[in-house]
Amino acid sequence: MPHPLLAREGGTTRLLLGNEAIVRGALEAGIQVITCYPGTPSSEVPDTFFRLSLEGDYSFEYSVNEKVALEVAGGATLAGALTLCTMKHVGVNVAADPLMTLTYIGAPGGLVLLSADDPGCHSSQNEQDNRYYARLGGLGCLEPSTAQEAKDMARDALLLSRKLAAPLMLRTTTRVNHLRGPVLTGPLPAPKKPAGFQKNPSRFVPIPAFARPMHLRLLETLEKLRAEAETSPYNRISGKGTVGLAASGISRAYLADALEALGLKGKVKVLELGFSHPLPEKLCLKFMKGLEKLLVVEELEPILENDLRVLAQKKGLSLAIRGKDLLPRNGEFSVGLVEDALRGLLGLRKKARPACAGVEALPQRPPNLCAGCPHRATYFAVKKVFGNDAVYSSDIGCYTLGILPPLSAADFLVCMGSSVSAGSGVSRASGQTVVGFIGDSTFFHSGLTGLVNAVFNKHDLLLVVLDNHTTAMTGHQPHPGVEKTLHGDNSVRLDVATVCKGLGVPVVEQVNPLHHKKTLEILEKMKAQRGVRVLIAREPCPLHARRIYGAKPTRVAYVADTCDQCGECLDTLACPAFHKMSGKVEINPLLCAGCMLCLQVCSHIKARKLEAK
Repeated sequence: MPHPLLAREGGTTRLLLGNEAIVRGALEAGIQVITCYPGTPSSEVPDTFFRLSLEGDYSFEYSVNEKVALEVAGGATLAGALTLCTMKHVGVNVAADPLMTLTYIGAPGGLVLLSADDPGCHSSQNEQDNRYYARLGGLGCLEPSTAQEAKDMARDALLLSRKLAAPLMLRTTTRVNHLRGPVLTGPLPAPKKPAGFQKNPSRFVPIPAFARPMHLRLLETLEKLRAEAETSPYNRISGKGTVGLAASGISRAYLADALEALGLKGKVKVLELGFSHPLPEKLCLKFMKGLEKLLVVEELEPILENDLRVLAQKKGLSLAIRGKDLLPRNGEFSVGLVEDALRGLLGLRKKARPACAGVEALPQRPPNLCAGCPHRATYFAVKKVFGNDAVYSSDIGCYTLGILPPLSAADFLVCMGSSVSAGSGVSRASGQTVVGFIGDSTFFHSGLTGLVNAVFNKHDLLLVVLDNHTTAMTGHQPHPGVEKTLHGDNSVRLDVATVCKGLGVPVVEQVNPLHHKKTLEILEKMKAQRGVRVLIAREPCPLHARRIYGAKPTRVAYVADTCDQCGECLDTLACPAFHKMSGKVEINPLLCAGCMLCLQVCSHIKARKLEAK
């Protein structure tokens, strides 16, 4: 029996995650190729496609980074394939180079870029608003606010992209990606093969002579997209009066609830924009006609606000347009926040909102490396050898959690792959000892070029590759270096050590970080060396090992009665399986992963066999 998302018939209402709804919408459009680099909050889209790939009528790949993902997607659409490319918002920075040219070249088979933005930095290093990319590159932009819209817009964006042979952006936010709601499904079309690539250099090769007319075609396409936006069912006006409210994306949902709470539904004029770029100017002018004041509700940047200001000025409309003077440019909105802004616009007294009693007194729970995580063993050994004098260059991944004491092994972080390049810069400029940390997936994503640069320019850097056999932080997706995936063995595994040697790295060592003494020996040797050297710390993530390899811990650690309660294990290792009970250090056997690192650093900790279950 096929997976429910692959059911060919429509007419069924299912409770779906926003990301699952996007998958269903793409399937209803007849998706043929999906490429991605995983990143929260987008990860469930490609992960779902990957799980279903043995049953589905499409081609799917986890690409090594977002630039490659979009380039593969671009090639696929040039060959006539209906294509979806997914990534998180900062991934679009990596993919921006091909994106700016793909809008010139076009998308004969149809191409949608899913950009999953993250207001509030739930799992990201910034809050950038990728609606700017839609305007910079010249893409139509659709912004869903419900699970149903996520499904419908994914389908309609793909079909519209194919109709106009132009790439489009589906811009979501964390709230949309991770909400769950009812979705009425439509039927799946019969599978088709892509038409194939049709040679036409003047259309597909953007040398200057061809790029200039390509730009003119892009401007014409934008006007066609504007005409589509004017009549789109995702753009609508409701209510009446001289007070107007305009919103796009998830802000429409917050606004609807705030109007309900204030009893204003139908009593003010509301413009909802789901197809937000190009701006449907005629619809917006119709909405603004007769208004005395207007509040624009949008998360992050005042993009729609500025668009409406410009339009009002061009057309000589006289109304007060407000937005970021009443709403913040940072963080994720809430119904209460939007309600307060409405009260400010209408001159109503702000509602007193009782704070949750005792929140300040609750213990903080910072993110932490899991019990048994091999990264903890690596950091513990590195700090023992290099101490606090070395500068620690960090990267994007689970190992960024090494920033917390007592490990304190992350001094700066720029972006994926920067541990190598930025670490090289610190070393060259200051002469200080630099140890860089990078994960195995990030190594393949964007560490290779920095490592080539370090070798070529003779930098002095110790790079520690934290190889836990998976892309752990975003959900254990495969990458070129993994041994196994959900679908079986990786027959084309790229060995990190072999790759480093092939790039010309003169010193390459490999160790299991859970073998503490051996790790210390190798680190001491590498500390005395100069130049580019790479230490690969290889041991699978315990969560991944259980899921893919079926591994089970056979032992757990416990604190012997001989313990003098010095607390050094808590102060230096700080495994989350450790805790204090009645003033005594103990190890929770349910949390202990059986890595046995603590046995190697404290003589008072022993191992106990787990009882067979």
